[in-house]
Amino acid sequence: MEPVSRETETIVSAEIPDTPLAQAVARDVRRRKDLEGLRLPRPARTRVMTVANQKGGVGKTTSSVNLAAALAASGLEVLVIDTDPQGNASTALGADHRAEVPSIYDVLVDGTPMAEVIQDCPDIVGLRCAPATIDLAGAEIELVSLVARETRMKTAIAAYLEHCTSTGRRVPDYVLIDCPPSLGLLTINAFVAADEVLIPIQCEYYALEGLSQLLKNIEMIRTHLNPGLHVSTILLTMFDARTRLAAQVADEVREHFPEQVLATTVPRSVRISEAPSYQQTVITYDPQGTGALSYREAAREIAERGATKEQA
Repeated sequence: MEPVSRETETIVSAEIPDTPLAQAVARDVRRRKDLEGLRLPRPARTRVMTVANQKGGVGKTTSSVNLAAALAASGLEVLVIDTDPQGNASTALGADHRAEVPSIYDVLVDGTPMAEVIQDCPDIVGLRCAPATIDLAGAEIELVSLVARETRMKTAIAAYLEHCTSTGRRVPDYVLIDCPPSLGLLTINAFVAADEVLIPIQCEYYALEGLSQLLKNIEMIRTHLNPGLHVSTILLTMFDARTRLAAQVADEVREHFPEQVLATTVPRSVRISEAPSYQQTVITYDPQGTGALSYREAAREIAERGATKEQA
């Protein structure tokens, strides 16, 4: 077999970057290099963000835990509050959420201090979780008869931040509240407690269905309960670059919400779906994968946008 000539090697190496696969690999290499050793700016005060969308299956919990993990992995202190009775965020963060474990249910219904229910995430330093248990399924009914039922989450978070200050513990830079796919008292509590709303939107046909109703509900909360609440971030999830539909949905959302939509899109990824079954986020389960890179880039956008607004 004749050896490959130098001229042939040059031609082959020049042709490789022109293939879609090689271009994708080269793009991911550049992304990894840009994110290597990244340290994100700390906000001047705790940013409390509610991750919400009335439509199910759009990536609320997935985005909550992976953005939280990406922020924490970049040197920030992050607390995730799981208010979905299914407890999927708790599972992904490796938090114990059996029925007898102290949880966010005890905080909302019984007034237990949040510091007593928070657990450390075993995989990432600086990431903590207030878990949800199945008891939370009955909280909607139990909250109805309680005093200040819409503001119990806000009061609990404020007390926890004060507790951190008084005990010398680092105050969270971000608090992310993962909501169930409904607009009951749990979601209302999350809206009242937050300053910002992060809306994940699936890049598919039904993506914008229900969004107008969600925005009306947020406006209602602004009018009656929390004047400072606003939609600060929209994240496009399950993006499939091979389909024209995904690009059309993304363009339409960006046209309607040019200031809120992140430049980063999160692709469909088997690794993202697999990670919770190992009680991990994709940031630790597949740190070099496209899904992890996308969530780290989205976290960087969120942090840097916040820093820019603070300077302005």
